[in-house]
Amino acid sequence: MGDTMTVCSGCRTATSPSLGAAMADRLRSRLAALDVKVRLTDCMIVCGDPVSVSFRAKGKAAYLFSGVDPETFDDALVTFATLYKAAPDGIVDDVRPCGELRFKLIGRIPA
Repeated sequence: MGDTMTVCSGCRTATSPSLGAAMADRLRSRLAALDVKVRLTDCMIVCGDPVSVSFRAKGKAAYLFSGVDPETFDDALVTFATLYKAAPDGIVDDVRPCGELRFKLIGRIPA
């Protein structure tokens, strides 16, 4: 399994259904250029703070973000994917280049 970003397609708000799916569609080509796959999943069980996004790869730490605004975080997610891709063990020590996304981190799970 290569580097993969998974987006919750079940995340919705009162004004827009399936926000995660629309964001994933926009990011697919940008992340493909980095050799990062984009997948959808029905639910990550972080429903109180949509949209949820994870990054994982075999032998790397995994990350879970929640409360990701699907209309404004595209660039931050691409930045994080770039940092994650460059980290052989998946440990991204400095997430400041990701802007507000760093405050949406729920946790990092060791490899």
